[in-house]
Amino acid sequence: MATRVWRKASRSTAQGGDCVEVARLSGFIGVRDSQAPDGPRLHITPDAFRALITALKR
Repeated sequence: MATRVWRKASRSTAQGGDCVEVARLSGFIGVRDSQAPDGPRLHITPDAFRALITALKR
């Protein structure tokens, strides 16, 4: 099994603000709270993730 690489959002800071991490999963994009890495995660299709990012940029 390949190691999942979780990446923190580039706008997150080391001061403990709101932090989101994403990772490529098998057929999905994983989204989690970096302050609770063992907590709940969202599994989103790549198309839905692109739509989410597009909407957030507006």
